[in-house]
Amino acid sequence: MKYFIVLMILITSLISQELKIKANEFSSDEKKGVSTFVGEVDILRSSDRLQASKVTVYTDKKHQPTKFIAVGNVDFKIKTQDGSRYEGKAQKVIYNPAKKEYYFYKNVSLKQLNSKKEIIGDEVVLKTIDGQAYAKGAKKEPVIMIFEIKDK
Repeated sequence: MKYFIVLMILITSLISQELKIKANEFSSDEKKGVSTFVGEVDILRSSDRLQASKVTVYTDKKHQPTKFIAVGNVDFKIKTQDGSRYEGKAQKVIYNPAKKEYYFYKNVSLKQLNSKKEIIGDEVVLKTIDGQAYAKGAKKEPVIMIFEIKDK
């Protein structure tokens, strides 16, 4: 339990916004820099939220988070630096805090709420600093992009 508290304090101070992680189970290997949260995992930071079955947090030797991997029915809400809001679902999400990039995999649905756009694909990348998104379809499935077009 003391490792969990130390990890949360370090992550919170490094990100400069409060990061709150709730889960049914927690384990940590300080030497390897790996903490695992299992069961109804709920991560909240500012206006961003991620929920999954399991989340693994990797840290460097200075205990700074380098990668978050969420698996199992992942639901998320994200706000980019330019104020765009996204929500969606995927089976796996990888977050790179240094680049502020999200990588979504398998059965991805990413909705941009401000402009009512949606990307459906098997692999989607969201760069929150640039506000850019990229998508790939599965082997036999194309990427689907849905726009709302207003009549003039």
